[in-house]
Amino acid sequence: MTLEEQRALILRGAVYDDLTPELLAAREAAVLRTDEYNRSFGRPAQERIALLRRLLRQVGDGAHFEPAFRCEFGFNISVGRGFYANFDCVMLDGGGIDIGDQVLFGPRVGIYTTNHALDAAERAAGACQARPVRIGHRVWVGAGVHINPGVTIGDHAVIGSGSVVTKDVPANMLAAGVPCRVLREITAEDRTGFRG
Repeated sequence: MTLEEQRALILRGAVYDDLTPELLAAREAAVLRTDEYNRSFGRPAQERIALLRRLLRQVGDGAHFEPAFRCEFGFNISVGRGFYANFDCVMLDGGGIDIGDQVLFGPRVGIYTTNHALDAAERAAGACQARPVRIGHRVWVGAGVHINPGVTIGDHAVIGSGSVVTKDVPANMLAAGVPCRVLREITAEDRTGFRG
């Protein structure tokens, strides 16, 4: 099976063999490209965006990852305009990751779309299954947050530091905890008057 056929299988949510030569080679290529991007810190923004566009499926203008950034494949990740990830961002993107415009990540945010099989023999044989992660526009994800397979986070939501997100978070909500839960709606009362 070709890499594209395997990629389509994974994106459909089917159980797949995580240990095929094609997937191993794709992960190796992603490591080399992320290393190149991470070493480019300090070079002109246009060069850095060009490197990201070679790595990821879609990259909006002004997108930026502080070093070090790591991803599983890269070709299943889409980030919008003005996206910013602080250092040590990790994305396991087998199932697909779509992130909107003006999204901010604190340090050490991890997004995990892939899950190994629960059965020990299947897991040892390479069985995995993936589900997509979707993050809306103008979301803020605090430091040390882990986002698990199949989660959708709505526009303008805020996820508190250290949270483990296992369920969807609706738009305009403040959510935090382990497991992450909605604490309250973000309202006009939260405005400080800052105009920048």
